[in-house]
Amino acid sequence: MQEIVVTGSIAYDYLMRFPGKFREQLLLDKLDTISISFLVDDMARHWGGSGANVAYNLAMLGYRPRLMGTAGRDFSDYRDWLEKNGVDTSAVVVIDQVFTASFFANTDEENNQIASFYGGAMSYARKYTLAQTVPTKPDYVIISPNDPVAMAQLVEECVQRNIPFMYDPSQQIPRLDADTLRRGVENCHALAVNEYEWSMLSRKVGISEADITNKGKVLVRTLGKNGAEIFAAGQHYPIPVYPTDQIVDPTGVGDAFRAGLLCGMAFDWPWDVTGRAASLCAAYALEQVGTQNHRFTPQEFVNRYRVAFDDRGVLDMFRL
Repeated sequence: MQEIVVTGSIAYDYLMRFPGKFREQLLLDKLDTISISFLVDDMARHWGGSGANVAYNLAMLGYRPRLMGTAGRDFSDYRDWLEKNGVDTSAVVVIDQVFTASFFANTDEENNQIASFYGGAMSYARKYTLAQTVPTKPDYVIISPNDPVAMAQLVEECVQRNIPFMYDPSQQIPRLDADTLRRGVENCHALAVNEYEWSMLSRKVGISEADITNKGKVLVRTLGKNGAEIFAAGQHYPIPVYPTDQIVDPTGVGDAFRAGLLCGMAFDWPWDVTGRAASLCAAYALEQVGTQNHRFTPQEFVNRYRVAFDDRGVLDMFRL
């Protein structure tokens, strides 16, 4: 089994729900002087962070991912939770002087989000490398949202050590400059973004789909309620959403989707099966409040996959 190192943020998520539509509260001609507050109905704290979320979902799929990142002095219970659920946290560095990063997300009734992120211990991630924290050379790395400097350094380390990686700049696209983003895009094995992030990235860096796919790279673009699309090996694979009536909270759905992608890539599944597995992972996350409150065994995952999709026997491997 390949060793996948998941790099990214480790955080506590504070999730709130606004019983209305953000778009009805925003005055387009007053955005330059915006001052608005939303009264929410509820708030809860959950385990979170992009890196930890991806690792958690990979572990649910029966993988043993190694999580690399920085956490604060309040990480003890979180570490126990991750280890209990199959995540290797040996590469997580605890910074005793600060608290673990925090994510504050407000979601409206249309599942749009307005969010803020406090870095906390995450800002120390730039001080650590894969070589320092992971004893052997990984087979694959995902560089997901983290301290911007740490993300740039991880790209350089993967390039220098010839480690293939998935580049997932997503929420950090506004914080990363064009040259840094271009370096990640040009050297990654796979690029994963959502539709809005792709628009920002392509405009900021000046790239097109062809610039990526013609170089043999994998481009994965999620499209919200319209599913996703994968460009790989000269082919375009439209990926449908997994059908569910339980749309509860979109937080962490993209992280779950990426875990499904990584699992399929690690086991060399066909791209259409990989994309649909990612879609099912996303559905599990969508059906719960919080990013790590869903659970499934690999066999439960296979059984549910086959309710809606045909894997052509590819997922029989989970019976071994």
